[in-house]
Amino acid sequence: MTENSTKKITTKDLIAKGSLIALIISIPTLIVFFGVWTMTTDLIIGAIAGLITNFIALGISFKIVNKKFTKKSKNNFEL
Repeated sequence: MTENSTKKITTKDLIAKGSLIALIISIPTLIVFFGVWTMTTDLIIGAIAGLITNFIALGISFKIVNKKFTKKSKNNFEL
């Protein structure tokens, strides 16, 4: 007799959380890209630095989503 009390995600919550993750990924990437491009005046080096920063930001945002945005029930055990 388990009760399924999962909370449905509203459209507003989905848009807010998705926008927050998009900002976490895109802002550092753009800052590094334009910073390196401005300092070196080489577009390729700026793009490579931005790409590396993008992958790092993706990894960090994945950890943030798993910790903050997913609900884990304490009563369900899976053996």
